[in-house]
Amino acid sequence: MKFVELETPALLIDREVMLDNLKFMQNYANEEKVHLRPHTKTHKMPMVAKLQEELGANGITVAKVGEAEVMANHGLTDIFIANQIVGKSKIERIRKLAETINLSFGIDDPYHVNEIEAVFEGAANKAQVVVEIEVGENRSGVIEESAFRTLLASIQASRNVEFKGVFSHDGHSYKAENLDECREIFTRSVERTLRFAAIAEEVGMKPNVVSIGSTPSLMQNYEIPDGITEIRPGTYVLMDASQANVIGTYDRCAATILTTIISKPTTERVIADVGAKGITAQRRSIGITKTAGLGYIKSFDNVHISDVFDEHAIIYNQEFRDQVSIGDKVEIIPNHICPVCNLHEKAYLISNGEVVEELVVECRGKLQ
Repeated sequence: MKFVELETPALLIDREVMLDNLKFMQNYANEEKVHLRPHTKTHKMPMVAKLQEELGANGITVAKVGEAEVMANHGLTDIFIANQIVGKSKIERIRKLAETINLSFGIDDPYHVNEIEAVFEGAANKAQVVVEIEVGENRSGVIEESAFRTLLASIQASRNVEFKGVFSHDGHSYKAENLDECREIFTRSVERTLRFAAIAEEVGMKPNVVSIGSTPSLMQNYEIPDGITEIRPGTYVLMDASQANVIGTYDRCAATILTTIISKPTTERVIADVGAKGITAQRRSIGITKTAGLGYIKSFDNVHISDVFDEHAIIYNQEFRDQVSIGDKVEIIPNHICPVCNLHEKAYLISNGEVVEELVVECRGKLQ
C-alpha cells in the first residue's frame, strides 16, 4: 500500500531515515568508546528498541515501570528506569522484574533507599540503584555534595540496595541560545557528573556506570571525557522539528503525521484532521530548539500549524491554501515527537513511499 492511501491521521516512520539516525548515534558512541543506552520513551516500541540493540546498544532506558514491564515482556533484558520510583507497589513490580532481567533505576534521596530496602528484604538479588545528579535542568537529582555523601552512606548501611553509579540529564541544552552555549552546558554537566562520580569513589563506592545524555548536545559530536561510561539520547531515533532547528535540516526527521485537508473556510485558513490528540499542543519557544507554530508542514516552505483544537489543526497561510484542495493529504513534522508517539496506537513503517510494516506502540499510555 502507498502510504498516502492510509486513513488519517497516521503516524509514519521513514525506515531509511530512522536507520541512518540509529547508525549515526551508535557510531558516535563507538568512536567515543562509551556504551549507548537509548531512551525508548521517544518511540515506545519494542521492535525499535530491539533494532537499537542489534545495532550495538548496551541495553535501553525507559521512564516508567510500566514501560520496563512491556519491554521485558518483549525480550529486552537490560533496562534502566531513568526516574525516581516511589511507592511500595511500584517497587514490588521492580523486584519481580529484577528476578528475570538486569534492571536498575534512579534515586536521589535516602527516602528511596529506605523504601527499597524494606521491599527488597529477602529478594534473591539486591536492588540496583543509580543516583541522579542535578546538572542545571532544575528538575530532580542530587544538588549538594553533602547530601550525596549522606545518600551514599544510607546505601552503604543497607542490606538490599546496591550502588551501581550516577546519571545526569542536560535537558537544559534544549534552551541554549546557540551551539556555543549548548557546548558549555554539555561541558559543565559532564564535569559535574564526573565530580560526583569521584566523590563516590573517594568513599569506596566506585561507580560502574556514569551516564549522561540529551539529544541536542549528543548530536554535535562533542568529545566525551574519560570517566563517562554511557550516553542516553532518546529523540535522535526519530528527530522532530525542534531538533531539526538545532542541526539545520529536516532531512533527518524520520517521523511525520499524515493528515487530510478537510476544510478551507476562508481565503487563508486551512483545516486538517489532526489536533492536540494527534500532534500535541506543545510549543518550543526558547533557544536552539525554538520552533514556529505547532508543527511544520513537510515540503511546503515556511508553513506551520498555527493552532489546534482536540481534533483539528488550523493553518493560516494563503499561499498554502491556494496550493491544496480538500481531500489532499500532507505530512506534519511535529515539534516534539516523544508525546506524539504516546498518542498513537500504531505507526506505519515506510520505505520508498510504501507501507512495509505496522508497528504497535506497545508502551503507549504506560505512565505508571
